[in-house]
Amino acid sequence: MSKYIFAEKFYFEDKTIGPGFLEIKNGKFGTYTKEKPAEPAEILDYTGQWVAPGLVDTHIHGFENHDMMDTDAEGLNVISKGLLSCGVTSFLATTLTAETETLNQVVEMIGENISEVQGAKIKGIFLEGPFFTEKHKGAQNPHYFSDPSIDKLKKWQELSNHHIKKVAVAPERKGASEFVEYAVKEKIAVALGHSDATYAEAKTAVEKGATIFVHTYNGMSPLHHREPGMVGAAMNLKDVFAELICDGHHVHPAAANILMNVRGRKETVMITDCMMAGGMPNGQYNLDEFAVEVKEGAARLEDGTLAGSILKLKDAVKNVVDWGIATPEEAIYMASIAPAKSIDIQDECGKIAAGYAADFIVLDSSLNLKATFLNGECRYQV
Repeated sequence: MSKYIFAEKFYFEDKTIGPGFLEIKNGKFGTYTKEKPAEPAEILDYTGQWVAPGLVDTHIHGFENHDMMDTDAEGLNVISKGLLSCGVTSFLATTLTAETETLNQVVEMIGENISEVQGAKIKGIFLEGPFFTEKHKGAQNPHYFSDPSIDKLKKWQELSNHHIKKVAVAPERKGASEFVEYAVKEKIAVALGHSDATYAEAKTAVEKGATIFVHTYNGMSPLHHREPGMVGAAMNLKDVFAELICDGHHVHPAAANILMNVRGRKETVMITDCMMAGGMPNGQYNLDEFAVEVKEGAARLEDGTLAGSILKLKDAVKNVVDWGIATPEEAIYMASIAPAKSIDIQDECGKIAAGYAADFIVLDSSLNLKATFLNGECRYQV
């Protein structure tokens, strides 16, 4: 017997409709109808509430006191299950700059356990580092920075059982162009970040196939009227995606609005860059080798540098609407289908469509998360 979700609104990729009934059959989305089904069926009644695709976080390091760099399969599962409370149903397990042997162990552990987690689905690995520039190191350890290495990427891809989906690089580093070309040929999305590149250097990397800018504004050369830098490239180059951390600490709402207006909301990807303190109280934590203090809604190193975030993606969606810089439709798009498209997994997740896994969230009219469904089953409920 099929079951149906009744709700006030349904957020499809290109339209918002409702009220109506959405079929869930064998864990997948079926048909949508305005009329109550004639045949006997279980109906989950969410009168007055909204159904949206499960959110997709393509840049997240940890949650609930666990980090991807811990090389801990159980911790990976804790992160996966915890993310359901954030409205996230798919994510990229994101690493940090570290010594090569540590990264070998981390990607191998993730690759071995990618289908074993019991919560949000791991869609691959994002290697954020070590091919960065010290001037914009952020909370990455410059001791391990190096020029991009195709051999290292090959090794990590092998160890991860070919689950590397995205890799970041500073385009001014030696060998960046060749590295970008190789990664793209291997169907790995290339992101540009933690970089002091000129506009021309960023443009060259994009021409070679790079398509994403890492947490735009943060960790990159700024926009200047005589040297547009990485920020200018993120705004102006064609056919790229710009990540954005919308927690109110990393980027001023007005700056977020400027990027969305120039880049376009369909090419703006909301991410969290969340670290292990996500979902935890204020206090002392670690971001790999660095001590981090969490207070007043932000995670910072001892020198005040922002160290990832404690943002939940559901809150980013609510924030941009509350700030008046996006409609609910646009906010949901930037946190679901846009991130999926940025790493070419839009055929797997990020939208409500017949035949897709029934991964979705239920929101109230103020965009507060009420429930998270995975494969048509309620896995989190407020």
